[in-house]
Amino acid sequence: MRTNVRAVLFGTVLPLFVGLAGLVLSLGVPGRQPATWMRALGIGLIVVAGITIVLLLLQLRQPRLAYCDGRLLVWLRAGAPIRVPIGAVECFWLGHAASLLPGKRNERTETQTIVIRIADKAVEWRQQEVKPQLGAWCDGYITIRGTWCEPLNIDVVNRLNRRLAEVTAAAST
Repeated sequence: MRTNVRAVLFGTVLPLFVGLAGLVLSLGVPGRQPATWMRALGIGLIVVAGITIVLLLLQLRQPRLAYCDGRLLVWLRAGAPIRVPIGAVECFWLGHAASLLPGKRNERTETQTIVIRIADKAVEWRQQEVKPQLGAWCDGYITIRGTWCEPLNIDVVNRLNRRLAEVTAAAST
């Protein structure tokens, strides 16, 4: 399951403007050389904006869910994914939850979610620390907020459940 491309690209808008402001500061106005401190500040803004944009664009390569070597890889926090044994995953279904978007007007905004059921016998996978804006993980349920992943619908859920059946069957042979 992919990350939300539109959200990541939208996140690059502010750093882009910061970088453009840095460019203006470093080049100065036509016919006048900028002061050394202004040029240094401008270059600093360009560097910070560039690094921020690159880090955001790298998130486009990182999915929210993936499968590798008998494990469901779950990216709901910074760093390496949480690697859940595929035998502990029972099913996926569509749900909804608070979007946790910032601002007063988004207080009651909801988003689609993917809910992943973890088997009761997999006690060590019942709870994990995750970034709340991306999802929740408690009492054997992983909830992935649709705000930060590809658009969610029943086709996505069916695709995930089909893939789960395939890899579970392959693992048992």
